[in-house]
Amino acid sequence: MTMIIDYNLLLQGITEAIVILDVEGYVTYSTPAVTAITGYNPDQLLNKHVTVFYRTSADQVKAEYELDLALKKGKLLSEGWRFKKDGTQFWAEMYISPIFDEERKLLGYSCIIRDVSQQKNIEIELRQNEERFRLMVEAVRDYAIFMLDETGHIVSWNEGAQKIKGYSRDEIIGKHFSTFYTSEDLQNKKPENELKIAIATGKYEEEGWRVRKNGSVFWASVVITVLFNEQNKHIGFSKVTRDLTEKKANEENLRQSEERYRSLVEQVTDYGIFMLDEKGRIISWNEGAKKIKGYTESEIIGKYFSIFYPEEDILNGKPAYELKIAKAEGKYEEEGWRLRKDGSLFWANVVITSVYNSNGVHIGFSKVTRDLTERKESEKALHESYERYRIIAGELRVTNTELSHANQELEQFTSIVSHDLQEPIRSIKSFLQLINIKLSNEQNEDLKMYIEKAIKSADRMKQLIQNLLHYSQLGKTELVEETINVDDLINEAIQNVRTSAEKSNAQITVENDVKTVEGDRVQLVQLIQNLLSNALKFTDLKSPKIKIGGFHEDGHVIFSVSDNGIGIAEADLNKVFEIFRRLHTKKTYPGTGIGLAICKKIVDRHGGRIWPESKPGKGTTFYFTLNEEKEKLYQV
Repeated sequence: MTMIIDYNLLLQGITEAIVILDVEGYVTYSTPAVTAITGYNPDQLLNKHVTVFYRTSADQVKAEYELDLALKKGKLLSEGWRFKKDGTQFWAEMYISPIFDEERKLLGYSCIIRDVSQQKNIEIELRQNEERFRLMVEAVRDYAIFMLDETGHIVSWNEGAQKIKGYSRDEIIGKHFSTFYTSEDLQNKKPENELKIAIATGKYEEEGWRVRKNGSVFWASVVITVLFNEQNKHIGFSKVTRDLTEKKANEENLRQSEERYRSLVEQVTDYGIFMLDEKGRIISWNEGAKKIKGYTESEIIGKYFSIFYPEEDILNGKPAYELKIAKAEGKYEEEGWRLRKDGSLFWANVVITSVYNSNGVHIGFSKVTRDLTERKESEKALHESYERYRIIAGELRVTNTELSHANQELEQFTSIVSHDLQEPIRSIKSFLQLINIKLSNEQNEDLKMYIEKAIKSADRMKQLIQNLLHYSQLGKTELVEETINVDDLINEAIQNVRTSAEKSNAQITVENDVKTVEGDRVQLVQLIQNLLSNALKFTDLKSPKIKIGGFHEDGHVIFSVSDNGIGIAEADLNKVFEIFRRLHTKKTYPGTGIGLAICKKIVDRHGGRIWPESKPGKGTTFYFTLNEEKEKLYQV
């Protein structure tokens, strides 16, 4: 026959209260025994939170924490005072266990409640009756425990004592306990004084150096308790010794570490570093915090850290929210406005970190504040600079448009110079040439001379206009860059001035170590050609000597054109590249005064430099470089 079990009846028969909670801690079911224990019937508890058994808000927080702890650990035993419906308290044992479905999804909690008030009262009464033993047990640190007679001689010895002191039971029983003291303590009669204090006060406790059997010393925690029998007669002492050598070393290391850390933190002046307790009250203060916030340590310790927040943030509950986030996520970080003691605002970077002790209990927060006001002002200045730049850029666009119109007018002027101004010159020259042809050389010699001068002036005017047009066009046309053989470049320039060179009986030599250059062939030929023409022109010798050079120096390619001509005065060296600048009369040394200006413009367009070196009567050397910026880039 199959037995059918009614589990509901089984639960109702259990004398311990069983309460089922949902995932939030609200009661969904309770057994009838809950009424006998708490005074509530099952219907009254339905949908009530488990904190119904707690009275204070602190206990309510604890209840919610215990549910989380039970979930983490799988089960939890909670002991303490709980309250019945009528307000009376009872000592309860509450066994809390999470309930999961087959897929390990949390369904709620089971809570078994026992009223153990009677056992607790017996326990309290027992503790009161056994005060003598309680004192001894409280002093025990699970190490050496032994008994002394009323004169201080050892009458019992445990394993812990043998382990710590080094003596066996047979070696130490009957010896005086002063055996464990240093010679200095013996001279000061410390053992006798400790027993006197124990008799007078009931107990003597200290930490100090003690001696082992092998003569080594150890740092000990010592508790001596005076013992009396039932007739209140003094019968001896209990002595409990604990070896704290390792603990003392750790404490010393910790003290030194904390001292270094404290010194480091206190001396930091660029950051405000301080601690808050779990409620947000300030419990430490460093030099940086004083510098940034303006408060001294005595002024700020104990104050709530919301003192640094603007009124709007306080009304919005921002300080409490930051602590909540820091505790939930481990850290809270932001930038925002904070208040100094004098009421001024500063822009701060804030990091709040949740702090826990070695047992994992939350003990407060660390807070690091950095004043970023200067950076914020720099950002503002940068923004204002950008705005000014934007305005200037707009003005430049307007100016550029105006320059574009002016450039168009200049191009129109150039066209006029190129065509309209040269047209009358051509007509004048043509008619003068016709007149010159028809005049008789014998009868009109003076008139013929005047006409020839007019023709030469017209030729010079034409040359000036052509050179001026060429100079103005140099900056408009794009460079046609290519790799050019330097020897070919020099030969082409020499070929272009060959007629003038032969006429002057000039000797042109070349000493070139440079194979190729990058540039516009046409303009570079003209550059060398103009320098050669200049050298041929400014000489008073029957056989001028000109040397063209090319060499490498300090990572650059340098070219030179040297002559043995009249030279240039030092005061005039900086004037030679000015357009239309003439250092001599055109009668002595003819020319337009544009040739060297064209050379300077060609060199500038090729990213180089040009300069003369000269002494009057000793000749002149013009040096020039090309593509200096590119050469520096390649060297890097």
